[in-house]
Amino acid sequence: MLGGRTAFRLLDEVADVGATSIETARAYPGSERTIGRWMRERGNRESVVIVTKGAHGRGRKGRVTPADIRSDVATSLKQLGTDRVEVYLLHRDDPNQPVGPIVEVLNELHVEGRIGAFGGSNWTHERIQSANQYALEHGLVPFAASSPNFGLAEQVEAAWDGVITISGPSNVDAREWYACNDMPIVAWSSMGRGFFSGRIKSDHPNEAKKLLDGAARRGFAHPTNFERLERVEKVADEKGYSVAQIALAWVLNQPLDVYPVVSASSGRRMQQNIDALGIRLTPNELSYLDLARAAAL
Repeated sequence: MLGGRTAFRLLDEVADVGATSIETARAYPGSERTIGRWMRERGNRESVVIVTKGAHGRGRKGRVTPADIRSDVATSLKQLGTDRVEVYLLHRDDPNQPVGPIVEVLNELHVEGRIGAFGGSNWTHERIQSANQYALEHGLVPFAASSPNFGLAEQVEAAWDGVITISGPSNVDAREWYACNDMPIVAWSSMGRGFFSGRIKSDHPNEAKKLLDGAARRGFAHPTNFERLERVEKVADEKGYSVAQIALAWVLNQPLDVYPVVSASSGRRMQQNIDALGIRLTPNELSYLDLARAAAL
């Protein structure tokens, strides 16, 4: 997260083009505090939808417990300078923890008015199903959203410890579960953590690896994704859009209730992301980009 006035200027620019939702987390150093200061100075809290995350583990220690969740919510609210957040997500899961107490504490925080909708980030769909079954059996509010990695770039290796992806051919079952359950997906690294930014070129993989950070190299800088990138470049050229817009349009054209998390270095680039909402890709184009069809368009 950028600090000080530089961050304020960027936040002003993206707000000016109509962006109203901000996704942040306790684990992002300084992010919540900066956003809180910006909202306070601009007096715009009521026009901003805040999505924040907590209960991120430290090293190998899981923190998905009622006490840690309550502590992180209190800290996030203080940093953000608000008494509530619209969406609260658990940044990681700890499968050793039973879902019951987790669902119960989230419901308590919801009833108290501290959090609105809630869900999990990097939770498997099986664990979400278990949590929502517990909620159903006990008359409680279920998880309303999930935030896994999802995008055209297949996460071949885990970008970080404890992350969950529903991208790629091996995760068809997970995507079918999301479709059948109409579960909203807040998709992180929907652009492959810069892999589809337009700076990376399919015919220069070694140079690309110098431009990407460690997480992006581990997760996305693999031959299968460079082949996808080559196809995105071709379709972008044919349709007159940028590489980033076509890759984002692929996500937005999926038969899922998906809300891609995107970043931008300026209001102009955020406007380009917004414009991708209007791009329609044919079924053949969608399959071609995802390597499902070998023949060129």
